[in-house]
Amino acid sequence: MLWPDYVQKRIKDTYIYFGGSLALTAVTATAAFRSPALMRFMTKSSFLSLAGTLAAMIGTGMVVHNIPYKEGFGAKQLAWIAHTAVLGAVVAPLCFIGGPLIVRAAWYTAGVVGGLSAVAVCAPSEKFLSIGGPLAIGLGVVFASSLGSMFLPPTTVLGAGLYSIAMYGGLVLFSGFLLYDTQRIIRAAEIYPMYASHPFDPVNASISIYLDTINIFIRIASIMASGNRRK
Repeated sequence: MLWPDYVQKRIKDTYIYFGGSLALTAVTATAAFRSPALMRFMTKSSFLSLAGTLAAMIGTGMVVHNIPYKEGFGAKQLAWIAHTAVLGAVVAPLCFIGGPLIVRAAWYTAGVVGGLSAVAVCAPSEKFLSIGGPLAIGLGVVFASSLGSMFLPPTTVLGAGLYSIAMYGGLVLFSGFLLYDTQRIIRAAEIYPMYASHPFDPVNASISIYLDTINIFIRIASIMASGNRRK
């Protein structure tokens, strides 16, 4: 079926914000990498650093979601920029692995995200909307493994196991989330009322696939860096 014009516009606006999020994250990650003080804070394996980073990510994300969307540039867009800047600072330590590897990881991520997005759009009967429950359970496992791997060295058996779950399991998990979130965005664009009190919010819609993409990129880059170190 062909989408009506208003559905096409909603999906187009969502992916414009998605692309803008990735561009802003790349710019802020580069700027953060050039700040020694910020890099010292982001690379600390301490509770304060972890808590501060999580609070900033969750806090700015909640602010973005809770501000009503209006077309043009306003408070919603400012909060969106702040959220992407925080994620840029989170991604910045990956720059230590080197520019060529980062570029390769970015191309691999683009291939994975593009391929999975195409699969989600073409899949019949919104089949991926039914996997939300298992994905939520998997997210808890990957999150716990990520926390554990920050404090246990990968040279230990337990540390290596947690790291593998966080990296390889996380890559599979967020690939599944991308399929799910893509179909959820399309479904929302199709059924959201045209004359609702608030317009369709492409900013909130874009954040889910943006976070999926960032998580996929982080894991691809980390796996590639680990492979280089073993050579």
